[in-house]
Amino acid sequence: MKIHEYQAKELFRSFNIPTLKGIVAKSADEAVEAAKQLGGQGPWVVKAQIHAGGRGKGGGVKLAKSFDEVKEYASAILAKPLVTPQTGPEGKNVNTLLVEEGCNIEKEYYFAALLDRATSSIVVMGSTEGGMDIEEVAEKTPEKIVKVHVDPAVGFLPYQARLFAFEFGLGKDLQKSFHKMMSAIVDAFIKTDASLLEINPLVQTKDNQMIALDAKMTFDENALYRHPNIKEYFDPNEEDPQDLEAAKWNLNYIRLDGNIGCMVNGAGLAMATMDIIKFSGGSPANFLDVGGGANTEMVREAFKILVGDKNVQCILVNIFGGIMKCDVLAQGIVDAASQISLSVPLVVRLEGTNVEKGREILDKSGLNIITASNMGEAATLAVKHAGN
Repeated sequence: MKIHEYQAKELFRSFNIPTLKGIVAKSADEAVEAAKQLGGQGPWVVKAQIHAGGRGKGGGVKLAKSFDEVKEYASAILAKPLVTPQTGPEGKNVNTLLVEEGCNIEKEYYFAALLDRATSSIVVMGSTEGGMDIEEVAEKTPEKIVKVHVDPAVGFLPYQARLFAFEFGLGKDLQKSFHKMMSAIVDAFIKTDASLLEINPLVQTKDNQMIALDAKMTFDENALYRHPNIKEYFDPNEEDPQDLEAAKWNLNYIRLDGNIGCMVNGAGLAMATMDIIKFSGGSPANFLDVGGGANTEMVREAFKILVGDKNVQCILVNIFGGIMKCDVLAQGIVDAASQISLSVPLVVRLEGTNVEKGREILDKSGLNIITASNMGEAATLAVKHAGN
């Protein structure tokens, strides 16, 4: 689960990670009021709050030197979808702003912590090239990225902090506070069950303070039951409506960029189905696993999700009935098709428990269904009818 910058900074402050003062606003007038509450003569930074990086490149981060500019920039950011390198050309609507006080920046750094499943540890990485695309830095100048592995049972050790301080060129007067901050960041990562914690940039101010100027966090959804306070940060406005509907019915759904909708039961079969579609010259539009214990209602709702994707030109249903019975799936398809207008070809391959009953239900339904006897045939038919 992703959260907004202002929410991540709330968590940062609870772990004593230094951040700037900021106030959330939902309108241009609220943004001006926030700037007034922050006090001073400016400047203030007006930031769009969306779950995507590259906001500055898209015009979603503006430095305002007066209240009039705060209102102008806030109005512009809220007025239309924000397009960044990570949103795609359609962009994302901005519903929330963060207005922060400004600061005098001496140097910018990049810092992040993330899981390394290969070593069962936390990778802590940093670079002197803060404020830039870290992917570009990794590709062109990988020597500028420092990495250490942290045992979650031990935590961030002093020698690791000294390594970063040396690479960052920090003076002795900053090293102690820097170590304290880095330890707090790793502590926050571990104790919140985060999968990513990123600060870009982490800045050194002209008065020798280290401040997290930005904050990005994502969390392991399987661990959210341990963190009800973090679960409350969930913003449905940032999620795909189809993802929300799938989650409502406990369906494993991931949208892809192809045009063949896939409904299967079991993650392994889902992967095999997508592979054979690609092998046959097509492109899957999604990963949708209804699971082994799905009922007729779940299958019906899964079918609706597939039909609701405007990119889907053909639907391939590939079910092996074990725990999941073929007649249950077939009835779900018939129920869904009777409620909606099915405008794309439907290819079905059934095998397993109650397969004959399932085929009988489909045959008597009156639906225009293209049947297949095996996966290879089903994929070939789906690719053909999708127009690939």
